[in-house]
Formats: sequence, C-alpha cells, structure tokens
Amino acid sequence: MAAKTNPIPSVWARQQPAPDQPALSRAAIVREAIAMLDAEGIEALSMRKLGARLNAGATSLYRHVATKDELMELAVDEVAAEIVVPSPDFARADPEADSPDWRAAATEAARSFRATALRHPWLSSVLGQAGLAYLGPNLMSFSERLAALFTAAGFPEPSRAIDTVLSYVIGMSTTEAAWLTTVARSGETEAAFIARLMPAAQQAAAGHDHLTDAYAEPPAADPAEIRETKFAYGLEVVLDGLSLRLPR
Repeated sequence: MAAKTNPIPSVWARQQPAPDQPALSRAAIVREAIAMLDAEGIEALSMRKLGARLNAGATSLYRHVATKDELMELAVDEVAAEIVVPSPDFARADPEADSPDWRAAATEAARSFRATALRHPWLSSVLGQAGLAYLGPNLMSFSERLAALFTAAGFPEPSRAIDTVLSYVIGMSTTEAAWLTTVARSGETEAAFIARLMPAAQQAAAGHDHLTDAYAEPPAADPAEIRETKFAYGLEVVLDGLSLRLPR
C-alpha cells in the first residue's frame, strides 16, 4: 500500500471550493482582512472577528480559507500587486560601464516596495512567515519582473543580486514600519513623539562619546525626510556594491 502523503501546506496548492453565497468570496474575505491588518495589526486579526465584520460565521469563512496562515498568504499576495517594478527596456550604452538605467529601475522598485510596506505596516514582518506565499500570482509576477530587470542589467547571478536588494529593503521597511506603528499608537505626530522621547534618549546616551552628538538636539528636518534620506543612502551603498559584480 502506498504511503499517504501529507498535503502541501499552502493555499495555492489547495483546490478552491465552489462559492456558497454571492456576497462572501475569497476576494471579499481578503479585502476585509487587509483592512483589519492595516488598521489594527496582526494581533487583532482572527477568523471570528473577521467573520463578524463580514456578517458571516467562521464556518463560512473556512470554506474559502482553511486557516489564518492561509489568510495571511492571500493578504501578502494581494498587496504585492501594489509594488511597481519597471520593465527592463533599457540598454547598456557603454559596454565598459554599467548603465545608470538599471540602477534607476532597481531604485524605483525598491522605493515602491518600501512605500507598499509602509502603507501596510504588517507586510514586512510576515514575509518570512507566510509559508509558501511566493507561489501567489502577484508575488510570482513581482519576482519574475525583478529577475527580468537584473538579468537585462547583465548580472551573472541575478537571483543573488535580487536577494541582496530585497534583504536591505525588507530589513529597513520592517524597522521603519514598527517605528511608525509605535508613533501612531502614541496619538502624536512623529515630530512631537521624537521631541517627547528626546530627553530620555539624551540621558541614555550620556557618557557614550560617539552617541552624545547624535542626541544633542531634536532633528530640525521633517522626520519623514530623514527616514527617506537614510533609506536612499543605504540603497545607494547596496547598488554601488552590486555594480562591482557586473562583468566588464
């Protein structure tokens, strides 16, 4: 007798049931789940609460989405459709130097990913926990477009270049989204929250010579501009390093 195989633990590998009522569909469930995640965070999302918002029992939801993990897979894939990756329709005008066009395209893709992650603060933190989420059509399309871009740029190992960029973007976005969530929960503007936090930060930095100057005064610039500048600086460093991997 052949051994029984366990099902693949991914929503993309499971056949979708026929709809039981027109008002309740997988798409409607995912849209409402994303609204809950954006407003209240991962901790607040439950099948029971989601069912209540949809005026449906949890049993009805489970006909479309088997578990909360599957729901998160679907939510991640849905918001991935918002990420813009330019088409690789650039050419390397000078074969002796890497074209600036691939950098501009990679920068646009990275900025779009960051913007999406900040619109959906839960996204970056769950990307590594979403099971086989990369099987979703939107994430597969995103990965394909990135692969086309970095292949056209001339990288001999485009997947490694992509992993490097995404590791930076996801890491920065996770930290930034967590910070903005903390600010939002305070009920203050980011500038006001920083000003209130500064005395404690200055006290903690006292006696640390390399930190004292950084906390001497609250930043004069718009906090959003400071975050943008930090992200752009790090991305430029990453792309500088990757450009050295291009064949000459």
